[in-house]
Amino acid sequence: MNTYGKPFVIARTFDAPLDKVWRAWTDRARLEKWFGPKGCTLTSPKLDLRVGGTFLYKMEMGGDPKMAHWGRWVFREVTPQTRLVFTTGFSDEHGAPQRNPWDSSWPLEWLSTVTFEERAGKTTVTVHWVTVDATPSEAKTFDDGHASMRGGWTGTMDQLESYLRH
Repeated sequence: MNTYGKPFVIARTFDAPLDKVWRAWTDRARLEKWFGPKGCTLTSPKLDLRVGGTFLYKMEMGGDPKMAHWGRWVFREVTPQTRLVFTTGFSDEHGAPQRNPWDSSWPLEWLSTVTFEERAGKTTVTVHWVTVDATPSEAKTFDDGHASMRGGWTGTMDQLESYLRH
């Protein structure tokens, strides 16, 4: 596996204990309630949390069927309450890799590393993305998309923060 381009990194500290944050990331029913940018809903999620397992989901943006897409994670590492490592990408409803439906120059896969660290009852989540086996053009598209990714992840982290308050 080769990675190219500039890593995308975003972190947020939540006023919640590590166990609660970890469960929000690793339980299908909990993920369905918060995961994704503002204005989106997750439907049909399937989660097999183990090395080699997948998280398959349909993300719908604002109820517009043209803005719906499938995505999948394939887990490479699951270290409880510490770290999740998985490849991420768009997919069909069966989990087969697909190109980004809005931008064919987007990388087919990227590697996600999500770390969890608790201090004084608060938990910091850090998301780190790099491309996987991308062409130079795909790596450039990924690098150029950092601002958009930051916007999407900021909304996702906002939704997680709201979910964790309940």
